[in-house]
Formats: sequence, structure tokens, C-alpha cells
Amino acid sequence: MRNEIVANQNSEIKFDLRPALDEEYLDGFNIRTLWGALFVGFVMLPGAIYLGLMTGQNIATAAPWVTAILFIELAKRSFVTLSRQEILILYMVASSVFAIEIAFASGAPLFGGPIGAKVWDQYYVQSPQAEGLGIAQHIPRWVVPPKTSEAITNRSFFHHDWLLPLGILLLSLMLLRINRLSLGYALFRVTSDIERLPFPMAPVTSEGVFALAETSAKKESWRWRAFSIGSMIGALYGLVYIGVPTLSNILLNRTIMLLPIPWIDLTSKTSSILPAVATGIWTDLTYLFTGMVLPFSVVLGTFTGVIVGKVIGNPILYSQGILHSWHPGMATVPTVLSNLLDFWLSISIGLAVVVGVVGIFSVIKAMVRLRSKKENAVSGLKPPPGRTDIPITAAFGIWAVSTLGFIILCHYLAPRFPLWILLVFGFLWTPFTSYVSSRMIGLTGSATGASFPYLREGVTILSGYRGINIWFAPMPLFDHSAVVQNFKILELTKTKFVSYIKMMVLVFFIMFISSLLFWTLIWKLAPIPSPAYPFVERMWPIYATIQSLWISSTQAGGSSAHWIAQALNVKYI
Repeated sequence: MRNEIVANQNSEIKFDLRPALDEEYLDGFNIRTLWGALFVGFVMLPGAIYLGLMTGQNIATAAPWVTAILFIELAKRSFVTLSRQEILILYMVASSVFAIEIAFASGAPLFGGPIGAKVWDQYYVQSPQAEGLGIAQHIPRWVVPPKTSEAITNRSFFHHDWLLPLGILLLSLMLLRINRLSLGYALFRVTSDIERLPFPMAPVTSEGVFALAETSAKKESWRWRAFSIGSMIGALYGLVYIGVPTLSNILLNRTIMLLPIPWIDLTSKTSSILPAVATGIWTDLTYLFTGMVLPFSVVLGTFTGVIVGKVIGNPILYSQGILHSWHPGMATVPTVLSNLLDFWLSISIGLAVVVGVVGIFSVIKAMVRLRSKKENAVSGLKPPPGRTDIPITAAFGIWAVSTLGFIILCHYLAPRFPLWILLVFGFLWTPFTSYVSSRMIGLTGSATGASFPYLREGVTILSGYRGINIWFAPMPLFDHSAVVQNFKILELTKTKFVSYIKMMVLVFFIMFISSLLFWTLIWKLAPIPSPAYPFVERMWPIYATIQSLWISSTQAGGSSAHWIAQALNVKYI
């Protein structure tokens, strides 16, 4: 990696973050990263589970860096130097372990590995919300055992009634990993090698890895100083932002917040001046520092879009009766949701279509240019040597087979759901939305605005389907853009792609085993939710209510389709 400070003729200082052509790609997967994966899975995971149950907080941001730093210090004391490729794989191991999934239909955050989804299911089948709406008795056995089963009453996953639910979960996760890696790799080749998008946030992680690699080799430079300063700023701010509320809740049994989390809500105070405009101040420093890294044109464009579209546009739309759901006194969240359903959801769909169409034309143009100039170096149709690439056609073929597996599995579990919707979701919508999000990440560093909220829920309701199986089936509707950024980081650090593939296979099995083990132990300590776990005791009933409302809409006599139809306005799209 050529990360030198370059001075141009105008005496401006900038960092050259392009990978040097003469550097060799190296494998970062070995016995050291294996020990790192075992450490994360069997030492850090139980703490992450407990923290999530207690406070709802998640260590996904800090854990990867903590893991890398810890192993660097252990390596120093063993007189071993970790390469940047090994450090990156350690970082990605922890990132994949602590990633949080969102439960379909409820929005509940699922942490602690794949078994967290089954912990949610065991609660939902016993919840008053599912009982009250007549849902609990119709939940399939391949989702969760009935609440009268010994597997539920004894609070244990080591029971034969869990074999089918865990088997379906394991098969779904295997298909998902294959689907995610294959399509993510293919989209990386398109957006990075062919379109040559800059991916402005990828160097943030790669430079952090370089800083840690330098301190491992005892060659500290500006990167380590910048890393240390940023870490101290985050630690001191986090002590006030997160530490005070957490400690006060534990010691005083009440939460004291010196700074509101996650924002200072000013919407109700500014509604007389700026009707239908959500105003506030984010108290999370992440957004401030992200703005310092993004290209100025992206920051300026985002700022201009918000001012013109939201600050100026929303009051006009409200005066014209378009934002009809908003009324004075609403806080930020209700304001955003009402505006989204009245107008901005349709606009976001139209914008995403434009981004996708422009991207498709840019890919065609880039491929024509590459073929006409016969370019084949770092960028283009021919990948650089040593990166351990595979043909794009092979990647798309693997993705297509895994998608077909998802469709067959989903159709088997919910046979009455229209098959053509599964085909559209799997073979058209997933690659389209993944590509749109990948282009947004490649251009701006974020996929914000490229997603379509409540798409799966809305389509399920409007399809005319009657039943509840589809709400629990693994529908092939995904956004794999995050993997594209990972491949870009691998390229910047000159790490062989095969290292990432081997790491994902290893983590898959370690995570499933460790998640199963520790969730069983923690579930044995006390029911989940219960007073022993205050966050989930307070929040999970809310999520269960939301999920029950969605599911009840496809039961006999349920009707929630009218507001979905109102939210999708073809004229605005």
C-alpha cells in the first residue's frame, strides 16, 4: 500500500491511498487468526450477549479494534509481528461475529450470533401479543417448538424439538453466506474494477489496519498517532455519552443522561417556524467524524439536498396538503415516519431507480471503453495478479444457484405464497438494490437512501396471501452491498480475497456453536425477557406488538393493505 504524504505544486497535503502495483497480495488467514476467531467466539461473545440483554447496547463498532489491539499486544510479548493482512482478517472476524441482524416484521435487533433469532422466536410464541391475536397456535414447528414443549419450559436448545428449527436456520445461513459472498464479489468487480468508484470510507478502515501493523512492527508514524488520538476522543466522549447512563442504571436503578441519546429533539420547538421539518442535533460523534472523511462534494451535496428538500420543501409540501399526516407537536420520529409514508418513501423509490439506471449505463460505457483501449491492469475486466479472483460469470453462477436454493426452501415452507414474487425478489430485486446500494457506498461512503422501507411487509400484504408461514420463511430479499466495501478494504491492504472466504467459512461454524452454547447457558439463568434483563423486558413487548400487527394483516379478516397502497404513490415515484 502506498500511503505516503504527497505535496502537490500548490503546497497542499494529501494522502495517496491507492494500492501500489508492485506490492504482493498476501494471505492473512493462518493459525493466529484461527486463535483470534476462537477468542472472539468463546470469550467476547457472552459479554456481548449479556450487554445486549441488559442495555440494548452493542459492541460491534469497538470489538473488532479491541480484538486486533489485544492480539497485537500478545504477539509483541511473544516476539511475533502481525502483518497487516493478519490484522485485517482479525478485524473482520470480530466484525462478522458482532454484526446485528434485524428481525423481520418486528424490527427487533438480534445480537449474539444466529441463535439470537431463535431466542426471539421462543419469546414471541409465548407473548401475550401473539396469543391475543390468535397467532401463537399457528406458528409452524419449523420456526419454534410450541410453548408447551419441554424445550421451551426447560429453557434449553439441547432438546429434540429444536432439531427442525435449528436445521432450517443452519441451512438458511449457509445459503445466505454463499449468496452474500458471490453477489458481493461480483458487484465489487463491477463497481471497483470496471466503474472505478472511489469508495471514500474504505480507506478509514485500511488506514486503521496500517496504523496497527506499524505499531506491531514498532514503526509508529502519523497513522498510529491519529489512531491513538481518535481512540482517546472516543473513549472520553463515550464515558460521558454511554458510560454515565449505563453505570447510573446499574448503581442507582435510574438512567442519568448528560447528553440525550441519540439526538437532542428540537422538532416540537421549531414546528411553528418549520412545519413538518424534523430538527435536532445528533449527539453521536460518529456522524461528525464521518463528515470529515467524506469528499467535500458529497458533504456539500448532502447538505444542499437536506436544506432544499426537507427544510424548504417540507413546509411547502405541508401547505399544499401533501404531508397531511403531520400535525404540530409531533416529535422527530413520528414526523419522519409520517413524512416518509406521505411523500418521501415514493420519492426514495424513484431516486433509487434513477441511481440504478445511471449505474447500468455507466457500467456499459466503462466496459466499452475498456475493450476499446484493451486495458487490463489494476482496473478493468482482467483483475490484478495474485488477488485470487474468480471469473465474474462464475460468481454470478454461484449466486444464481444459491438464490434458487432460497426460492425452493421458501416455497416449500410457504407453498401458498406466490412463486413469481420469490423469483422477482431473488433474481431481480436483490441484485438491483444491492447494486444501487453498492454504487452509493462507492460514491458517497454510505448506502443511505438506497433502501426501500417495509418493502417485504408491503408486498406480502398486497400479494393477497393468507396465512402466516411466509412471515417466518427465509425470503430471498437481501442487500449485499456491505460485502462490496469489505472486498475494497481487502484490495487496499493487499490481502488475498481467499483469506476472506476462508475466514467467513471458519467464523460460520465457530459462531453457530458458540452462539448455541452461550445462549443456552444465559437462557438457563433466567427467562428472556425477565427483570434480570431490563432492556429486553421493556422493549421486546413493543417489537412483538409490531410483528403481530403485520402478521395479523394476512390472517382471515386482517386488513392493513390500504395504508400500504397510500404510501406508494406512482405520481411521486
